[in-house]
Amino acid sequence: MARINLLPWRDEQREVRRKQFLLILLAVLVGSAGAVLIANQVVSAAIDRQVARNDYIGGQITVVEERIKQVDDLRDRRQQLLERMRIIQDLQVNRQISGRIFDQLARTLPDGVYFTEVEMTGRNLSITGVAQSNNRVSDLMRNLEASDWFGAPSLTEVKTTTAGQMGQANVFQLSVRQTQPAAAEDGQ
Repeated sequence: MARINLLPWRDEQREVRRKQFLLILLAVLVGSAGAVLIANQVVSAAIDRQVARNDYIGGQITVVEERIKQVDDLRDRRQQLLERMRIIQDLQVNRQISGRIFDQLARTLPDGVYFTEVEMTGRNLSITGVAQSNNRVSDLMRNLEASDWFGAPSLTEVKTTTAGQMGQANVFQLSVRQTQPAAAEDGQ
């Protein structure tokens, strides 16, 4: 029998398969590395685009915050101007009332009584004065009560003192609430 050695043929075929496997493996490795590089570039580009968007949005947020601050400043200025306008309007309305109050104080003042101090806080008047007698103080309070411009007079204090020309005098302190008559309210 003849002996045939098939081993080198099998070795050659095994070597060819091995080279094909290594080539395929190398091609897969190169393809994978290429795919990873391409994916890395795509992801880096997407990140760069998103960073650019975030920077743009951050810039726009800064612009909007500045505008909001300007709007708040304008609102504050508007409120201050409205407050000033209200004060001016109140002063315009009260300008006539102040004159009327002094006129009414002079009209309600009986003989033998004079004021040393008149102070107005809000709608309350604090009056300090000197009268010849307690009856004159009572007359003053009745006159204030009867006036359309005043109401609810309240006597706080009466002291008897000796004054130079008047002899014995009564120093008094009273408070009265300023009101407006219906005719004056309709006129405004």
